[in-house]
Amino acid sequence: MRTASIKSTTIEAMFSQLKLNLGGFLANDANEHVLEIENEIGKGKIQGVSFKGGISYLEFHMVFFDDLRLSIYTPERNPVYFTYCSKGSLEHSFGFESEKRTLQSFQTGIIASQQETDQVLYFKKNELLKITLITVQTDFKTTTSAHGELKDKLRKTFFKENSRENFVYIGSHNLKIAEKIQQLNAISQEDIVRSLLIKGLVHMILALEIQQHNDDMNNLENATGSLNMREMDTIKEASTYVENNYDAQLSITELCSQFGISPSKLQEGFKLMHGRTVTDYIRDVRVCKAEELIKNTDLNISEVVYSIGITSRSYFSKIFKAKYNCSPKEYKDSQKIMAFSA
Repeated sequence: MRTASIKSTTIEAMFSQLKLNLGGFLANDANEHVLEIENEIGKGKIQGVSFKGGISYLEFHMVFFDDLRLSIYTPERNPVYFTYCSKGSLEHSFGFESEKRTLQSFQTGIIASQQETDQVLYFKKNELLKITLITVQTDFKTTTSAHGELKDKLRKTFFKENSRENFVYIGSHNLKIAEKIQQLNAISQEDIVRSLLIKGLVHMILALEIQQHNDDMNNLENATGSLNMREMDTIKEASTYVENNYDAQLSITELCSQFGISPSKLQEGFKLMHGRTVTDYIRDVRVCKAEELIKNTDLNISEVVYSIGITSRSYFSKIFKAKYNCSPKEYKDSQKIMAFSA
C-alpha cells in the first residue's frame, strides 16, 4: 500500500503537496487548482477550489494502480468534512490505527475532526473513484455574518461541548447530490461567471449534505429507502435518457421496460434524485429545453412545441407560464427587445 501525507491549512499548499506525493501536472487558475495524473501511481485528475470564509471543495476522479492511503492533517483547525462518493467506494479513519468506516456510491458522510487529528482516506487500486470533499474550517475567522452563523451551527451540531471526541456520520444514499456534482463538472463558462456558478453549486451541495443528515436523524429506521445500488444506477441512466430524448413520446411504461425496473421503484428513484415524479421531471426537462430554444434560435413557438415532443400548444403555454411566470410569446418578445437594445 502506498502512503501519501498532506499537512496544510490552505488549498494551494495542499495541491503542491499532492503533486509532490503523486506527480502529475498542476495547473492553477485564480482559485481553481487541477492536478492531472498519468503515471505509475494512477490516472485521472484531482481538482479543487477555495472560497472566502474557510470553505473549500476537493474532487478526486481517479484510478490508482496501487492501494493508496492519504493522510490529511490540518494543524490548529477544527474542520468539518462533508464527503460524497459518486463512483466506487472510500474508507476513512482517524489516524492509521483507529476503526475504518466505508462510504459507498451515492452515500454521504460527515467527519468532524478535533485539533491534532489526521484524516486518513483509503483508495482501492484499479477502481474508478469519484469522491468529493467539502471542507469547512470552523475556526476560520470571518467578518461575514452568514459564514459566521454557519460555522457556529456546525460547531454546535458536530462538536460536543467540552469534548475531544471526533464525530463521524455515514448517511443514506442521495442522488440529488450526484446530480449537482454532474452540473458542476459541466460548467463551461469562464472568469467571474464560472466562479459564481461553482460557488453556488458547492454551497448547494453543502446544503444538501446537511439536509441529508437532518433527514436521517429524523428518520433513523428507514434512512436509505428501498433502492439498492444497482437500482440507483438505473435511475441515473433513466434520467440521462430523458434528458437526451426529451422530444420522444416518453412514458413510465416505456422507461420501465427499457431499463428493467418496476414503476414503483422508478417513481421512488425520481423522487429521491429530482424531488418530483417521473411525469413532472419529463415535463420540466421539456420546458427548460423549450426556454433554451426560444432564447437561442429563430424557431417560432409552434416549431418549439413540436421539437420538444409536446402536441398541444395551449398545454405548453400553460406549463411554460407556470414555470417562468410569462407566456412563451411574451418571453420570445422580450428576447427580441433585449437583442435590439444590445
